[in-house]
Amino acid sequence: MATRKIPMRKDILTSKMYPKREMVRIVKDKDGNISIDPTGKKAGRGAYVGLNPEAVKKAKSQKILEKVFSHAVPSEFYDELFDFVDHQKARMDLFGDLGKKH
Repeated sequence: MATRKIPMRKDILTSKMYPKREMVRIVKDKDGNISIDPTGKKAGRGAYVGLNPEAVKKAKSQKILEKVFSHAVPSEFYDELFDFVDHQKARMDLFGDLGKKH
């Protein structure tokens, strides 16, 4: 059986490449609202963040998302993103690759 290609995405916080399933997508929609996209299918300009809570903290202090999206990002969104990334990382550590089909 042929090996399937694993889609890779670049983490906007660390500039490293990771498998898409190990990342969180953030979307800016046409109205300028920025949100977490757990399904990866929301319409809008997307960017990917790895499962590294410390990188999210650093991004908040350096306002990286503002630079990426050219739009103001509320401080509360960084807190929400930190909680989501931390939760996903804990799930990954507990259950392994969440994307595998059993």
